Amino acid sequence: MSSSCKRGQRASLAGVRLRKHADYQRAYAASRKRQSANMSWFLARQSPESEKAAVGARVGLTVGKVIGKAHERNRIKRRMREALRLHIEMLPKGCDLILHPRRSVLTIEFSQLEAELVRILQQAEVDAARMSANSARDSAPST
Repeated sequence: MSSSCKRGQRASLAGVRLRKHADYQRAYAASRKRQSANMSWFLARQSPESEKAAVGARVGLTVGKVIGKAHERNRIKRRMREALRLHIEMLPKGCDLILHPRRSVLTIEFSQLEAELVRILQQAEVDAARMSANSARDSAPST
């Protein structure tokens, strides 16, 4: 359980989810596609004008119609949200993370899905730190 929630309460993704189409489009444009065994993912720094930029990390899930029927897509999203909820504190601060699961997410063991998400979140944290260092270096006055 996350240290940010009180004893007996469940952590929630409600406040950290990407909701606006424009935010998704900006994140796609500002990042490159990365691959893992069962999903693709995108990581982008949040824009300063974003109303949630001060809050911290945001995460979005997209499951296209090509993956399957509505009940299969919904099941994939429920599994992904639960795995993310368990590791919400690992989301990289000041970044937007978009996850594109593959159909295999329906059939893999939940522990495998969770382990893969942890690996992605760890890599995203490293990439976010690298992006922060690069933006700090670029904004520093040259001598």
